[in-house]
Amino acid sequence: MTWAKGWYSLPPLHQILWLQAGAWRKTSLKWGVARFVMKIKHVEMVGFKSFVDKTRLSFTDGISVIVGPNGCGKSNVVDAIRWVMGELSAKSLRGTEMQDVIFAGSNSRKPTSMAQVSLLFSCEDGVHPVGYENVSEIEIARRLYRSGESEYFINRQACRLKDIHEMLMDTGIGARTYSVIEQGQIARVLSAKPQDRRFLIEDAAGITKYRVRREETERKLEATRQNLERAEDIISEIRSRVLSLARQAGRAPATRNSPRNSARSILS
Repeated sequence: MTWAKGWYSLPPLHQILWLQAGAWRKTSLKWGVARFVMKIKHVEMVGFKSFVDKTRLSFTDGISVIVGPNGCGKSNVVDAIRWVMGELSAKSLRGTEMQDVIFAGSNSRKPTSMAQVSLLFSCEDGVHPVGYENVSEIEIARRLYRSGESEYFINRQACRLKDIHEMLMDTGIGARTYSVIEQGQIARVLSAKPQDRRFLIEDAAGITKYRVRREETERKLEATRQNLERAEDIISEIRSRVLSLARQAGRAPATRNSPRNSARSILS
């Protein structure tokens, strides 16, 4: 099951009926409304997997459900949303390499040279990501060429993947957060290691950004410590060379004044 505020995608029909009858659905709704600050307005895909032509799916208030037979592309919509939010694992997108997300062609259509997905968020609730307080909508986009080159955009401005990740931190939205819950993922969460469950809890508590910044700072400190150790090794090596050269320089006058050198001077 995949859900965000105001949008649900529940591919299996029996799962829809089960959730309608269960109490877990109500808990999820309360949790989602309390945590999310941005709403998905629409997703637009072109050249992504089975969506060879430009396709836009708009999500209005309430619950949106995508229902269809096996193989119609329901899971591709979920993959597109995860991909545009920064998913880097081809295996998580049901492929062997990232270029597999590009439309590979069919009997009547030629393969496309690139895939692009854009996702439009609404900030109508009045809470915005840091640095985007003056906008009512935020659009992120990702483009991949068959050459392997990737491009990322925020509000049609080129950016880094890191910028998209930082913008989505603490919003409850992301490729690996609890905003995307696929079929079978609940069982994986329950059987996951404590450190894996801790990641979801930290994201729900809104401290992911600080944890990432702390880890980045620790990596920089570790790199600095290693650089200092290498510098100390170089200084130690140079110091030993300087001492050796100083001893050689101290013996040089005695060598010049030795009888052998004096005899050579007389003969010359």
